[in-house]
Amino acid sequence: MPTVSAAVLRRLGNAFFSALGCSAADARTVTDHLVQSNLYGHDSHGMVRMRQYAESVREKRVVDPQAIPEIAREHACTAVVDAHNGFGQVGATFATELLIDKARANGIAAVSLRNTSHIGRVGAYPLLVAQAGMIGHIYVNAGRLGFQVAPFGGIDGRLGTNPLAFAAPRRDAPPFFVDMTTSTVADGKIRVAANAGKPLPEGWLLDAAGKPSTRPEDYVDEPHGAILPLGGPLGHKGTALSMMIEVCGGGMSGQGMSAGDMRVDSNGVLLIAYDIAQFVEPDFFYDEMEALISHVKSSRTAEGVQEILIAGEPEYRAERERAQSGIPIDETTWEHICADARGLGLDPRLWQLD
Repeated sequence: MPTVSAAVLRRLGNAFFSALGCSAADARTVTDHLVQSNLYGHDSHGMVRMRQYAESVREKRVVDPQAIPEIAREHACTAVVDAHNGFGQVGATFATELLIDKARANGIAAVSLRNTSHIGRVGAYPLLVAQAGMIGHIYVNAGRLGFQVAPFGGIDGRLGTNPLAFAAPRRDAPPFFVDMTTSTVADGKIRVAANAGKPLPEGWLLDAAGKPSTRPEDYVDEPHGAILPLGGPLGHKGTALSMMIEVCGGGMSGQGMSAGDMRVDSNGVLLIAYDIAQFVEPDFFYDEMEALISHVKSSRTAEGVQEILIAGEPEYRAERERAQSGIPIDETTWEHICADARGLGLDPRLWQLD
C-alpha cells in the first residue's frame, strides 16, 4: 500500500480537477476537501472519490465542472442556493460562506443547497462555521435516490446514508465537531474495504437476500444488498433520524426526498448557524465548553480503555500523524488515480512519490 504525502496529493489533485475543466480556484476547493478527509482518517471521502468524480464529469450526467453556484431564493436569515450541478464541494462552500455572513448579521441563519452533486465529507462545513466563532450544523440526504440503507425491520435499501454534522468553537483548542451517518457506516467505507479486499465487521450489511454479510461485494455488486441503520437492535432510532434528514435536507432544499429514483445523483442540504455572541457572552460559552469537556473526560475508564476521547479528537490526532508520516492509499485506489491521471494527459511526475 503506497504512502503518499499531502503535498503530492494536492499537487496531483489540483492538476487533475483542472484537467477535468474546473477553474484553478474550484480545483483547489475540491482537492483540499479530499486531502483533508484523508488527513482526518476519513478515507471513504478522500482521494478514493476521484474516479467517481471523473466519471461523473466524463459521462456528463452529474457534474458540470464550470458551473457557478447562485442564490435562487433569499430573505434576511435564509437562502436557497442552486449549484447548477457543479462540484459539491464548490456549491457547499459557497452556501456555507453565505450562511456565515447571514448569521453574523442576524444571529441565526439557514441556507439550503440543491443540484450540487456529492458534497463530500459533511463535517467540513459546520467546521467552517465553528472556525468563524459560531455553532453550525448540517443535514444531508441523497435527493430522491434512496437505495443504500434498509429501514429498521426491512431488508431493502430505501434510504440514503443521510449524514449529519455539528461543530462548536472552543477558546484555545480546535472546534468540537461531530460527523456521522444515520446508517451503521458510510457507503464509502464499504467501497474502501472492497478496494482493499478486506471483510467488513459483522452488523454493517445485509446481502440482497436480506442475510447478514461481511462481504463488501454483496453491497457494491449487483444485486445490491443494503446497509443497516444506526443503532443495531435499536435501529428504529437510526431510521427515524434518517427520515428526519430526508425532510430537512431534501424537503427544504427542493432536491426531494428518498423515492428510489436512480436518475438523481445530488445531495439535498440544509445548513444552520448560530452566532454565539448574539445569544450569550462568548466568555460564558467558552468556559462552559471547557467545563463540559473536562467533566466528560473525568469519568473512570472501562476495562481496556486508555482514554476518553471527545468527538473530533480522533480526526485531529490522525491529521497530525498523517501530516508527518504520509497518507496510506490502498493499491486499487492508487492504480485508479494514476490511470485516470494518465488518461487526462497529466505529467507522470505529478504523482511521483516523495
